[in-house]
Amino acid sequence: MKLILLGAPGAGKGTQAKYICEKFAIPQISTGDMLRAQVKAGTPLGLEAKKHMDAGGLVPDAVIIGMVKDRLQEADCKNGYLFDGFPRTIPQAQAMKEAGVPIEFVLEIDVPDSDIVERMAGRRAHLASGRTYHVKFNPPKVEGKDDVTGEDLVQRDDDKEETVKKRLEIYHSQTKPLVDFYSSWAAAGDAKAPKVRKIAGVGNVDQITAAAFGALT
Repeated sequence: MKLILLGAPGAGKGTQAKYICEKFAIPQISTGDMLRAQVKAGTPLGLEAKKHMDAGGLVPDAVIIGMVKDRLQEADCKNGYLFDGFPRTIPQAQAMKEAGVPIEFVLEIDVPDSDIVERMAGRRAHLASGRTYHVKFNPPKVEGKDDVTGEDLVQRDDDKEETVKKRLEIYHSQTKPLVDFYSSWAAAGDAKAPKVRKIAGVGNVDQITAAAFGALT
């Protein structure tokens, strides 16, 4: 099972990635984790990436693709892999295609923007313990207070409504076109093109997981 998981921030990709990886015994590949590992190990690609990061620039796609190809040689990828958060852009998808990275499925978890704003903007956190709440779906016993310590809960900057809306704008402008890219590739009749599937990311977690498993057949 070799797949790319797409979905807006807050669409529930992390939860579904965990279940998919367990079911198919595949690793979840995050380019962020991969970058950190290669930089830490001081590999040639890691040193190249660090040079760009230290200069405050983006790591070039060619370096990322090189890391992806290295990562896919590891033993835990023998049953396949799940890409989460990569590719993010058309040039990255094009580079993966040209590098011959095999992908069987592109699975999009589709959640309306209004639901995502409600999900994320309603989150509240007790920073010291990492406990999280939601004003509507999982409220604390006392409004604004942690259940255990009684200390104040905070809204993280990432969860503020204007930040969420900004992240959704970026997703729609950069990442959403990937669905069209992969759909067009499949429509061209290329046997190497992945199957593109879309599931609704609303409802309870078990229903969404069942839909995801059903789509990957």
